[in-house]
Amino acid sequence: MNKLQRLLVRSVALALLSGSAVADNNDKHDGGRGGSWEKLGKVTATHRADHDRIKVEGRNDDFRKLKFRVTDSPLNMHRVIVTHDSGAPESLDVRENIAKDSETRAIDLKGGKRSIRTIEFWYDTKGLLNGKADVTAYGQR
Repeated sequence: MNKLQRLLVRSVALALLSGSAVADNNDKHDGGRGGSWEKLGKVTATHRADHDRIKVEGRNDDFRKLKFRVTDSPLNMHRVIVTHDSGAPESLDVRENIAKDSETRAIDLKGGKRSIRTIEFWYDTKGLLNGKADVTAYGQR
């Protein structure tokens, strides 16, 4: 390999590494207290539905808290059911009006750190003119 080819390979490798670091940071959210939050999944809540499910992919173990961030439209969240890898469901009584571009409080999972398979939530959206709400679930270890 000549000098120009080696330089090109190094530049491409550096660009790829930089891009993956940026992508990883986009899946993190600093909640301001208690460390960083990891993105577990995202759905778009529509006016036609009242229930959605987030399937947690990848590293889905050992979370002790959850929270939800809502963008683009307000949302009224009624309840949440978290299914753990053991298959055991955990019902969380959320009942929270979440304004556009805000988030829920941190919600403790029972039993400390728990592995999560799915997160189901029931909601209603706030008015037809507000559009669809994007709901992102975050977990804290």
